[in-house]
Amino acid sequence: MSLRRHFRFDTAWLPEGWRENVVIGIDDDGNIASVQTGESTTDAIAVAGAAIPGMPNVHSHAFQRAMAGLAERRSGEHDSFWTWRETMYELARRTTPELLNAVAAQLYVEMLKAGYTAVCEFHYLHHQPDGSPYREHGVMAHAVVDAAVAAGIGLTLLPTLYCTSDFGSQPPTARQRQFVSDVPQFMDLCDDLRARTQRQQQIGVGAALHSLRAVPQPQLREVLESLHARSAGPIHIHIAEQEREVAECLRHYGQRPIEWLLDHATVDQHWCLVHATHATNTELAGIARSGASVALCPTTEANLGDGIFDLPAFIAANGVMAIGSDSHISISPPEELRWLEYQSRLLRRERNVLAGEGSTGAHLWRLACTGGAQASGRRVGALRVGLRADVVVLDLESPALLGRSNDSILDTFIFSGQPNPVRDVMAGGRWVVQDGQHFAEIPIAAGYRRAMRALQE
Repeated sequence: MSLRRHFRFDTAWLPEGWRENVVIGIDDDGNIASVQTGESTTDAIAVAGAAIPGMPNVHSHAFQRAMAGLAERRSGEHDSFWTWRETMYELARRTTPELLNAVAAQLYVEMLKAGYTAVCEFHYLHHQPDGSPYREHGVMAHAVVDAAVAAGIGLTLLPTLYCTSDFGSQPPTARQRQFVSDVPQFMDLCDDLRARTQRQQQIGVGAALHSLRAVPQPQLREVLESLHARSAGPIHIHIAEQEREVAECLRHYGQRPIEWLLDHATVDQHWCLVHATHATNTELAGIARSGASVALCPTTEANLGDGIFDLPAFIAANGVMAIGSDSHISISPPEELRWLEYQSRLLRRERNVLAGEGSTGAHLWRLACTGGAQASGRRVGALRVGLRADVVVLDLESPALLGRSNDSILDTFIFSGQPNPVRDVMAGGRWVVQDGQHFAEIPIAAGYRRAMRALQE
């Protein structure tokens, strides 16, 4: 494959560490074809700043960006995830394909400008509010794909199976009907999306199971057999997010959710367990042994009052972690990582709990990039030959990063990175953000404003 372009970065964070004057060659497909260090005299295009691998965002419900900040009023004596969910259901009811496309495109622009270069979209808005299908099969999923293409972000689309409202095969509520499919309908959607996107370098398709309460054991067995027969890519599932969910699973199955899943499904490195907030040490060790990743979304988990995942114990068990912005109350990879470290500090009353043997920031960024690559099923996560050219360039002249070098760049970016020092972003070999501006942010923002006005009417 011939090289399309060469870029020379002042400094870049490679798998072997920080290096100066790094020239990266990008091939015609948007992959890294060469990496050379110490190249001060070259015809490559010069890019000032510090280059780091882009961060995968492994858990997103794009439509929920439209309600960020609108559920911050107490709704009763015990405000919780379950009361927040009613606000979310109302937004889902009002979300059309056109509105979803506009909101998702704006969200993906914001992600790119923050340093996310790929996203896993956990997509369950399949039908009209009364549960009837749209005339065009999969139109809501197509709206998400079109938004990702418009923004230029890498997308792993995760159409989501949702069958019941609770354990015991309870029928869906009226507000949940637009999410619901049976297994044959769901597999038809997955097959359609794979066929439509198979030639698109930046789009991949996996699958998601909403939760154990929404996918009973018979449907779980049926869908996993179908997905296995198709070698269908990553599989994600919400699990053990809420204490009530754990209690109901115990009552119905006689086991905790993670314990039950590990016993009844072939969980491996293709799986991503989202939240896993209420996991015992035995369950954490079981996830680690399976090779599955855990998607942590600490700003959303804190906003919803879910609880705190025991990340130090999971890392000690050699667990694989990744991050997501979930409900998009915040869109910032440094903030998600900062919350993870600060939660661990508060729990253990120590500092630099997740530092490994050196820099806390560098260790966290590497863990989340590596786990994010696994969870998204994408060849990303490092500046290395053969991977997608997902590059974030930090402005070393920004006030926060003045005088910083090597790992102190990442430490400062994560723990003191305001204002945002992300200046340029490349996704799949294409510059999508330069000098802090996204190439399509003006028309996308205009579409978002129209969508928000429509939602408010």
